[in-house]
Amino acid sequence: MNYPQEHIKPYGKEGKKSEQVEEMFDNIAPAYDKLNHTLSMGIDRSWRRKAVNALRPFHPQRIMDVATGTGDFAILACCELQPTTLIGTDISEGMMNVGREKVKQAHLSDKIFFVREDCTSLSFADESFDAVTVAFGIRNFDGLDKGLSEIYRVLVPGGHLVILELSTPDRFPMKQLFTVYSKVVIPFLGKCISKDNSAYTYLPKSIRAFPQGEVMQKVIHRVGFGEVYFKRLTFGICTLYIAKK
Repeated sequence: MNYPQEHIKPYGKEGKKSEQVEEMFDNIAPAYDKLNHTLSMGIDRSWRRKAVNALRPFHPQRIMDVATGTGDFAILACCELQPTTLIGTDISEGMMNVGREKVKQAHLSDKIFFVREDCTSLSFADESFDAVTVAFGIRNFDGLDKGLSEIYRVLVPGGHLVILELSTPDRFPMKQLFTVYSKVVIPFLGKCISKDNSAYTYLPKSIRAFPQGEVMQKVIHRVGFGEVYFKRLTFGICTLYIAKK
């Protein structure tokens, strides 16, 4: 099934979305962490903590963090959940190189490993992981159903998927405030800090187009997951999804 966000690309209509997303993240990698915390006013840290806490009762020992970026979520999950292994996967080597340095500084190089992977065609064997996480990256998938199906495949029976994704508030006044913030403030700050004019115009467009709430819940159900539920965070600016294989 095709979803609207799959047709939204950082650098125009020509070419594969995955290739453009890779180029975009390679371009903004040095400024990504600063931008993330600036644009969310630091609230992204509490969102990540809530997602990690959702996995705490299940004590996953083998975790994969898909679209790991610069590794913020992977590092937090490793410190809090103490898995035996955590593999961060991404298509952007530029982002993962920043992550590798952060992991080295955190003295976690023996536990966290980064691998370049296409989320729609993972190289791992069936039932390789107890938990899979995706923080702020699933809307960039070039094939949402394929990506979710691959995640389902590599999870053990009873394993858990946790997704964090930005979303659009649907209630006054946050809906109106977020519209102004996403259309004016995000592109302006993104351009100033990252010097990439397209990246932070793409961001709000991809958020608005991505399936949200009950719609995304059905998408996750459709690929085979059970016990899918979601929780809106910070007036609906972010949504946490949890599902079980």
